[in-house]
Amino acid sequence: MVIPAFNEEKRLPPSLQKIDAFLKTQPYEAEVVIVENGSQDNTAKMAFEYAAKYPYIRVMQVTTRGKGRAVKAGMLAAEGQYRFICDADLSMPIDELVHFLPPYAEDKDIIIASREAHGARRVGEPLYRHFMGRINSLIIKLFALRGYEDTQCGFKMFKGHVADDLFTVQQLNGIGFDVELLFIAEKRGYSVKEQPITWYFDPYSTMRLVDDSLHMLREIFEIRQNWRRGLYAKPEPREDAS
Repeated sequence: MVIPAFNEEKRLPPSLQKIDAFLKTQPYEAEVVIVENGSQDNTAKMAFEYAAKYPYIRVMQVTTRGKGRAVKAGMLAAEGQYRFICDADLSMPIDELVHFLPPYAEDKDIIIASREAHGARRVGEPLYRHFMGRINSLIIKLFALRGYEDTQCGFKMFKGHVADDLFTVQQLNGIGFDVELLFIAEKRGYSVKEQPITWYFDPYSTMRLVDDSLHMLREIFEIRQNWRRGLYAKPEPREDAS
């Protein structure tokens, strides 16, 4: 599990406590990689304190800001067969993680949490915030990916070898990195499932309608440019020097 964390000293501790309680009920071994991303509060100090207490927690520090950069570092450093991106606010109940693992995940390379798929529930979300999300979804459908209702939910599972393949060529550091990863996955033929979840609105979210929509549009065109430039191409296999 990879958790990007920027100024999360208040939201991260209760999330880690819920994760620990959940993992104690599971039969498998797990790792939690907290990627502290240039915070200006005590996030780093708090994360290292938890890592000292729980041996399955590892802390990385990426000082240059950007959620895409933090997630990439964490996913490439993770060692699990299934690697899960998890927002620090844990707005998806942690017990829903079972739907991203076998037997649910056995025939899919990537499973993305969806607040829009049939059976999903949104709790406490103001109407204007839902509208903001649908505007961004429309932009993504028109210019990048047509087959998904919710690419921006912060909970996603990648099989280990798929994560290594996709995150190695990931370029974006901003909010468009989710779209970028799914764009590359589609080009490479990976299978993706949208998993409906129950999602709880976080009133401390910093989403902005106009700024974020324009930023997303710019990053979508950057994704297309990167594709044309060959930045997402698989590396050529090395020839044996002998």
